[in-house]
Amino acid sequence: MTKSFPSVRSFDKNEPFKVIFVCLGNICRSPTAEGIMQHLVNKRGLGAYLEIASAGTAAYHEGEPANSKSRMVAEKNGVKLLSTSQKLLNEDLNYYDLVLAMDTSNKKDINQLPMAKTNSDKIQLFRLFDPEATSPNAEVLDPYYGGIKGFDEVFELANRSCEALLDHIVKSKK
Repeated sequence: MTKSFPSVRSFDKNEPFKVIFVCLGNICRSPTAEGIMQHLVNKRGLGAYLEIASAGTAAYHEGEPANSKSRMVAEKNGVKLLSTSQKLLNEDLNYYDLVLAMDTSNKKDINQLPMAKTNSDKIQLFRLFDPEATSPNAEVLDPYYGGIKGFDEVFELANRSCEALLDHIVKSKK
């Protein structure tokens, strides 16, 4: 499958590129992607150029840290998940340059927000950037009710997707 990525604006230290990862409760998938992306950004010395966040379409876990299994898997891979759960706000759609949903249900919920119509080009499925995705609608499955294997799988696909995403964004750096 040939990948077609959304165009991204050029950026610099004065106007960092802003990415937010979104899942349902913001305790498993999106904080994992956020933590990995922040780790990769820091590793490449790009912290001044990118702003990374995560949020949920629901406020079920607002203020809570990432799920303990997500944190355990991330830490065994050298990544820290430091964020706390927050709900995606309508204003976030204007603020962030890229809003990446973990699955089609999350994307549908995001598209229900009033500002979604004027920001539709920046609302995408996260796995659009996964080099191993075989469908343009590929999703990150929720590992919450499964075993540790599901959390390992989420980490692996988030890692390769974040690598490709970061490569794509960096191509636009001023």
